[in-house]
Amino acid sequence: MKFKHFYELAVQRKGSKRAVNERLPVVATPEKIRAKTDDRFLSDITKCVFRAGFVWRIIENKWAGFEEAFKGFHPRYWQQVPPEILEQLAKDERIVRNMQKIATVPNNARFIMEVCEEHGSFGEFLAQWPSSDQAGLLLYFKKYGDRLGGASAQYFLRMQGWDGFITSPDVLAALTNHQLIDANPSSKRGLMQIQDVFNTWHLETKLPYSHLSRILSMSLN
Repeated sequence: MKFKHFYELAVQRKGSKRAVNERLPVVATPEKIRAKTDDRFLSDITKCVFRAGFVWRIIENKWAGFEEAFKGFHPRYWQQVPPEILEQLAKDERIVRNMQKIATVPNNARFIMEVCEEHGSFGEFLAQWPSSDQAGLLLYFKKYGDRLGGASAQYFLRMQGWDGFITSPDVLAALTNHQLIDANPSSKRGLMQIQDVFNTWHLETKLPYSHLSRILSMSLN
């Protein structure tokens, strides 16, 4: 199915092309992604982990406390932090005291540092990974990161301005309703089906993947 169909539905639903365009996410240049420091990546990863299954507004309101409690999220420190520090954090009222999520910080710090050893920086790693293989990147996050399967990694990438889709409920509903996918969207096969659809639309429209994803989500009544 041509993407024009979904764009026209989104325009009809939002009232105008301008209303649709105003809601499109910003796509960062590779240079901007490369320039971001590794501590900011660990901060954003942690924010997405804590937001999963929780009220996002509460996490946002407490985030200054998170930055203080986690001492700026420097991966080199957190990759080898003593267990007693994590135990102290589990009692720290500046953050959401969920020990399972707190424990992801050193694991994801190690993930970032291992990527840095191979690519020089986490930003370089992200900047060189093509949007046409977002499915591969998501599977990589799931395999080597902690609690970075599903939507958490997708929202992390969107926070960086990395050009990719988000499998929100509206996006999945549109894909399923039009029989564009038939596999479990969280499975490897389902992700590859979704990737193929977005690759086809990208070639058709030349639009960024994140714009395609957002427009698709706006096409549902």
